[in-house]
Amino acid sequence: METIKGGVTAAKGFLAASTAAGIKYADRTDMAMIYSEKPCVAAGTFTTNAVKAAPVLWDKEIVENETCAQAVVVNAGIANACTGEEGFSYCRQTAQKAGELLGIPEKSVFVASTGVIGMQLPMDRIISGTEDLVHKLDASMEAGHNAALAIMTTDTHEKEAAVVFEVGGVKVTIGGMCKGSGMIHPNMCTMLSFITTDLAISKELLLEALRDDVEDTYNMVSVDGDTSTNDTVLLLANGAAQNPKITEKNADYKAFQKALHYINETLSKQMAGDGEGATALFEVKVIGAESKRQAKTLSKSVVSSNLTKAAIYGHDANWGRILCAMGYSGAAFDPQKVDLFFESAAGKIQIMENGVAAVYSEEMAAKILSEEKVTAIADLKMGQCSATAWGCDLTYDYVKINADYRS
Repeated sequence: METIKGGVTAAKGFLAASTAAGIKYADRTDMAMIYSEKPCVAAGTFTTNAVKAAPVLWDKEIVENETCAQAVVVNAGIANACTGEEGFSYCRQTAQKAGELLGIPEKSVFVASTGVIGMQLPMDRIISGTEDLVHKLDASMEAGHNAALAIMTTDTHEKEAAVVFEVGGVKVTIGGMCKGSGMIHPNMCTMLSFITTDLAISKELLLEALRDDVEDTYNMVSVDGDTSTNDTVLLLANGAAQNPKITEKNADYKAFQKALHYINETLSKQMAGDGEGATALFEVKVIGAESKRQAKTLSKSVVSSNLTKAAIYGHDANWGRILCAMGYSGAAFDPQKVDLFFESAAGKIQIMENGVAAVYSEEMAAKILSEEKVTAIADLKMGQCSATAWGCDLTYDYVKINADYRS
């Protein structure tokens, strides 16, 4: 597997476009389109929030009931959530217009939205934007990059990843883009992610691979404990690489799983590190666990702890907050056996041994915690299982951003 530059246009047969439709923002692009020259098999996972945005309902129907998909239309600024039948009809109108212009069925067009909840979409601008997107479709890396920029809300930068791997002696590419900065919490965390590949694979295995991997990537991210109404991950495979089609869980399927995991993990970490107001990516590794479930529960609890996140922002090695978060996680463990470490580009230090404070330098700990990526490692000494969760520090700016988000 080889990492390459690019995103949703890295794979053969995929085009992208972006435009400034003026939906909410006056000074930037706010709509994007992804289009495959060939029909794709498609997989998707969606928010577990009982309040689901209209685009989530539209896309779920396509994933569950249609044999193929070919395009995605995304807008930023307005979420089209809590908008009733009118909001759902806007999804259909958008898909109809895109389908008409592209010469494909409306039920092969995914729709996604992100932004303020409760507002209706300005459909004149959405339709006009969709028309512009179709005219601008391009297979270049720049077009994919600009699409990633267009879907941002409070994100401070675009998020992309791409890799090339081999299946049956044929080179296959997978690339993706996502957006996510706030309202992010495990359980199909808050964000939009779009992944494209020229792999030939059955829909059943594509869906299984995505659903399995989401559990160890996007669902291990937490920025602020809020699970959104619009969370969506879409994976499109058009078969343009012309590899022997994957229809069983063989070595080729495992190669695809590895590549997909790299894309999802990379995008997940980019989102966590770009949490609203964040100054650092906060990674929590639980090792020596007796089960994967135990490790995941504990790592999620720590990475979601506001007190711990605030300590990371303050470069304070307050290990008591970490142990406390582990204690209320609901997972059983022996606190008197736990070893705890902090690690970053500045070095590694042990701050707790067998449940009590270790002898360490506060100055060195602060130096380690001052880096842009900080890792806490908790060793339970109970078994061989492990899990990693990603989040960020909690800063004053998080409150500022969310206090006036609508304005």
